[in-house]
Parts: sequence; structure tokens; C-alpha cells
Amino acid sequence: MEQFIVSARKYRPQTFEDVIGQKAITNTLENAIKNNHLAQALLFTGPRGVGKTTCARILAKRINENAGETSEDDFAFNIFELDAASNNSVDDIRSLTDQVRIPPQTGKFKVYIIDEVHMLSQAAFNAFLKTLEEPPAHAIFILATTEKHKIIPTILSRCQIFDFKRIGVLDAKEYLVKIAAQEKINADDDALHIIAQKADGAMRDALSIFDRVVSFSGTELTRKAVTENLNVLDYDEYFITSDLLLENKIPEVLIHFNTILSKGFEGHHFINGLASHFRDLLVAKDKITLDLLEVGDNAKKKYLEQSQKSDLRFLLQAIELANECDLKYKSSKNQRLLVELTLMQLASITFDGEKKNNKPYIIAAIHFESKVKRRTFSKQIPAYQKPEKVLVVSKAVAKPVKKEPKPILETSIRRRSSLSLTSINRKKELEKIEVEYDQVEGLPTDSFTESEAVLAWKKYAALLLEKGKKSLTAVMNANTPYLKDKNLHFDLPNHLMKDQLERGKHPLLKFVREQLNNFKVDLILHVNEEETKKYAYTPQEKYEKLKEKNKAMELLKKTFDLDL
Repeated sequence: MEQFIVSARKYRPQTFEDVIGQKAITNTLENAIKNNHLAQALLFTGPRGVGKTTCARILAKRINENAGETSEDDFAFNIFELDAASNNSVDDIRSLTDQVRIPPQTGKFKVYIIDEVHMLSQAAFNAFLKTLEEPPAHAIFILATTEKHKIIPTILSRCQIFDFKRIGVLDAKEYLVKIAAQEKINADDDALHIIAQKADGAMRDALSIFDRVVSFSGTELTRKAVTENLNVLDYDEYFITSDLLLENKIPEVLIHFNTILSKGFEGHHFINGLASHFRDLLVAKDKITLDLLEVGDNAKKKYLEQSQKSDLRFLLQAIELANECDLKYKSSKNQRLLVELTLMQLASITFDGEKKNNKPYIIAAIHFESKVKRRTFSKQIPAYQKPEKVLVVSKAVAKPVKKEPKPILETSIRRRSSLSLTSINRKKELEKIEVEYDQVEGLPTDSFTESEAVLAWKKYAALLLEKGKKSLTAVMNANTPYLKDKNLHFDLPNHLMKDQLERGKHPLLKFVREQLNNFKVDLILHVNEEETKKYAYTPQEKYEKLKEKNKAMELLKKTFDLDL
């Protein structure tokens, strides 16, 4: 029985042309060798399984080949590999620097490959610094690491750095197609695509997964076999889910989600995949972004078909909802309910039925309650001794229920001070109620003219005058309100008058809204400095004001030599 060799070793690239997905780096190294521009210290950095060590070995062989050597056995002795994970002490580095001084017996260069160089200790790095900065002419160092940030800056500054990137899904899939052909395995395009996606940019991982799936399914590599073996949720499940969401079938979506959970998949895994599925549908809607769709040919057709059914607004909202669920999932106490609620919201995006209010009632309960409470404070008798109306508010219906009044004793009736703490708190509460009055949905918002608004303003000023509130009436008559951006604006000469009107704003605004039959209109107060200047306070200002009204004032002053 022959010994099995894993694909990652069996198909390790032997030349730069065989390296997958690192074309820029391999071309740079090839040209550097040809033009004799190769640095004596190089650092290869990047994720695992992308070809760092492979490129280091190929480069080490090519260096001496270019120098005129042709036999591998001759210059193979000039390549030294050191695993820094297990040889990370100062003594190991000193032993290395001692070897560096000895020139090669054959060939021109000694090449030292130090893998996982970030594992060296601080003292080992410091011992290596001088040799790395001024190496002998015959020594070339190639350092490889997955964690560049752990290497001290003094080492980084002495190296020529090459950043290896993750291998693309399509590049990895094409390489797997070649290997499957060499191994005489009949593999579905979608199956190899799923393996490439699962590898997450690492070619070594892709080859390891390929070996594992082949051991499971034999020479016939199907999409179903790959999804079962890798515990990957098949994209067909997402297509089914999306169709149910677009058709607003909430019960069917929940049953389908339950089926997915029964197969052993987590809700977090499902909602992540669903968000990616919506993203792919969004990408498939436009020919310009179609290249961003990294899926197989069969899957691409399905994405194009379903993207035509999906509205752009639906996809944008769906991505937002799925992403929000993903963020909340770990902190949620009931994770299944969170995903189910998200699915119900997704199924309701395209619902064309009767539009519902944002609130579960037409008029807020607090509005009814405020009327009762205001009446209880209208007389001197305390509210708890007066007949009350207890309101039972159920969504859009409010039914008053009368309670029997309690007997009132004359001795128990006391006059409550208007400056008491309770009355002050009550006033604040009423003001809050009036502020929230415009938040009630379903109230009319009729259009109105500026003249109608001014008429309502004057009516309220007249009512205030009848009640004896002359000060506030004077403030209201100081100017005329004007209409701007569907709101009333009012200019005042100073902040004192503005504060006075602010205190009486809420009942004023309520009266104006009822008169205009528009419950969205607001009153915005301004302090106009120009208006302030029109008011005369000092004797000189009063005299200047009189001069403006009657030019003969100056002649009068000069004629009688008056001191005004």
C-alpha cells in the first residue's frame, strides 16, 4: 500500500509560475534575480497558507541557479531553514550568525529561511540585528511571518517587505479544477466553489478540505456531498427563504427556519449567510457590479433570476435588518426569537396591505388623562375629594367610567397655594402634555394662510385681555406673527419678553392649532436686535425718538435754550 501524500505537499509549487494569486510578488522577485537587484534581507508577510514559505524556497533555489549552478544537489546544501517557533533563544541565533561567516563550498550564496520569525524573543532579535544590517556578501536572509506587527521596528527597517494577499475564491477554484483533473475526480463546479469559499483565502486550507471531501465522497464530488461534509448551509436554503420573504409568507418562513435549526445549524450562522445572500442579490442587480459576485456559474444564474424579483428598497432594508440582528445576536437572551422577529420584519417590508400607525392607538392615552386632571385643579377643592373620571384606554377606544363621589366636609376643604411644590410640578407636567400633543397621529393638518394665523393670534390676545393678563397681551401685540416653512414665527425685541411668551406658549399654540385645524404647526420665537434698538430707554434715546417723529423738536430746543 502506497503512502498517501496530502495534496498540499504533493502539489506544492516548484516554480514561480505555479504560485497561485501572488503574481505581483513573483514577478518582482523574478525580475530582481534577473537584474541582480535582490536585497540581502527580505521579509515575507501575510495570512497562513498563501505561499510565503513556498516562495522563499523557490527563491532560494533560483538565486544559485541564476549564479550558474545547474545541479540541485550542489546548491541544496546552501539553503538553511530555521523554525523560529522552536529555535527562538539567543543561543540559536548566535549559532546561526557563526554559520553565516563561513562562505559556501559550491555556488555563490548561502540562503537562510527563518520561518515564523515573530516567535523570536526580544534578546534573540537584538542578537540578530547586527548580522541582518551588515550581512556577508554571500548571505541572503528570507524571513517569513504571519504577524508582522510582532516584529520589532529595527528588524523591519532592515528588510525589504513583501505583503502576500489572500488568494481569491475564483483563483483557488481554478487551481482545484486542475488538481481534480489530475486526480481523475469528477467534481461539480459549485462543489469546488464552496471549498474555495470555506478556505477563506488560504490555498493550503483549500487543499486540505479537498482531500477530506474526496475521502468522504470518492471520485464523484457533488455540491450536496460538500455541504454535508463541511456543515455548510447550502445556498438553495437562502433562495427558498428569500422567495418566502418576498411573498410575505411569515408562517412558512418560520417553519423553514425551524427546519434549518433541526439540521444542526446555528441561528447566527443562518442570519450571517442571509445578509451575505441579500448583498449578492444587490450586486447582481447591476451589470457594473456583477463581477463582485464570487459564485459558481450555476449559482450566478439563480442570483440573476431572483435579483429581478427583488426590489432595491427591499434589499437595502433587508441588509440593514439582517446586519442589526447579527450585531444583537450575542447579547440577546432569546436568540431564536431575535432571528424569528427579524424574519417577520423582513417578510413585512413588501407588504401592500392596510398601512398601520406607528403607535397602537389613534389618540394618545395621556391626552385623555390630561383633560381630567386639568379639571380637577380648576377649583379650590382638592382633586382627591372631587368626582373623578377614570379612563380605560384600549388602543383606539376610550370609555369613561364614573366613580361615586366621596362625601366632602367643609372643614376638610383647604385652599392650596399656587406656589406649592405640588402645583409647580403639576404645571410642568401639563406643559409636558402640551408638548407631546403634536406627537399624536391621526389629527388633521389642514393648510392655512398667514392672515388666518394672524386672526387666530389676535383672538387669543383678546381672550387674554378679558382674563386680565395684560402683560402677556402686550407681549403678543408687540409684533405680528408671520408664516415661514409651514410654521409661525414671531420676533421679539428682547429675551425678557421672549421668556414671558415662552411660559404661555403651550396654551397659545393649542388655541391656534384648534382655530387653524392644523395640529402640526409650531410657534418659533426669535429675538430681533433691530427691534430692540427701536425701544428708547435713556433720556437721549427718548429725545432722538421724538426728533424722528417731529423735526421741529430741534428748533424748539434751540429757540428756548432747553435742556432735554
